[in-house]
Amino acid sequence: MPAIDLPLEGGRTESYRTGAPREFPRAAPPFPRVALAAAHVVADPLAAHDPWTETSIDWDRTIAFRRHLWSLGLGVAEAMDTAQRGMGLDWAAAQELIRRSLDAMRDFPGAVMASGAGTDHLAPGPGVTVDDVVRAYEEQCEAVERMGGRIILMASRALAHAARGPADYERVYARILEGVREPVIIHWLGEMFDPALAGYWGDGDHMRAMETALAVIGAHVDKVDGVKISLLDKEKEIAMRRRLPEGVRMYTGDDFAYAELIAGDGHGHSDALLGIFDPIAPAVGGALACLSRNDLAGFHDILAPTVPLSRHIFRAPTRFYKTGVVFMAWLNGHQDHFTMLGGQQSARSVLHFAELFRLADRAGLLADPERACSRMRTLLALHGVAG
Repeated sequence: MPAIDLPLEGGRTESYRTGAPREFPRAAPPFPRVALAAAHVVADPLAAHDPWTETSIDWDRTIAFRRHLWSLGLGVAEAMDTAQRGMGLDWAAAQELIRRSLDAMRDFPGAVMASGAGTDHLAPGPGVTVDDVVRAYEEQCEAVERMGGRIILMASRALAHAARGPADYERVYARILEGVREPVIIHWLGEMFDPALAGYWGDGDHMRAMETALAVIGAHVDKVDGVKISLLDKEKEIAMRRRLPEGVRMYTGDDFAYAELIAGDGHGHSDALLGIFDPIAPAVGGALACLSRNDLAGFHDILAPTVPLSRHIFRAPTRFYKTGVVFMAWLNGHQDHFTMLGGQQSARSVLHFAELFRLADRAGLLADPERACSRMRTLLALHGVAG
């Protein structure tokens, strides 16, 4: 296996020898858990535009990555924050992304996809009312359903700004849920992922906010497939999971403790809708294959080494986790460059990338170590490090 000199703190380097990529078991879905990977988009690095202010997507590579996820038996959560929704990917591009992905999914009978509908085309401001938020949500929900898609009802920055308390959240969600045709997944995205969403559901205390969310779900059980909470606190997720109405799924959004939450306990388990499933998709498919044959030890043997990798990718500031997701896609050959919408490839340090490289290797997730080392050396050289 190839070796590479990786930087350490203090200007030192170490010689690091990669291991062999791991071969994961395969099984045909359906799996005993619903597993949706929030997939990234591939930027076009050769577009003649300002990457901080304009969007340019390599559609072929972007859709090819969705095909990769479906081929492993995973579902796709489309046009979510992993795709830099509201941070480079605007609503017009999100619609095109959803349409193209739905077209591609027809080649995978039985494949699953749900798409984000929110209010990101409505900029929060002092003149924005709760009724404006309702209209914005309705516009996006209608667009997704018109294309034949399922809805993930995304958290709204505009609602977080305009709402004056829990009653405003209850009114908005009631209006939207009453109008959708098919059950949706409600996404509660915490402030660690997006600071503009602090105090969502009308309360800065997550447990009190949970009461409002549960009231909304309980009043519209027939329109809610499940809820995804992204609070990075497994105890809060478990507490909410145990109180969900029968038939409503908990989709874990905990990129720190997903393995144990998916495995479950004596009171139930979580399904999953995760950004980390994008870079670790082969391991997820293998772990779910083990779970299909009741091999819980095999499930944990595969996923346990991915958890330190995920915790590193999602370390604070958590909103920059997308950089690690795309870095992994580049190392593994899913794209030929490390360029992101909004120039966010600059959001992490070279020391962060070096540790990410080590952790990905230890999890057996560098598909071609020679290629990964070559690309890592390119990044190191760009940062003035001889690799």
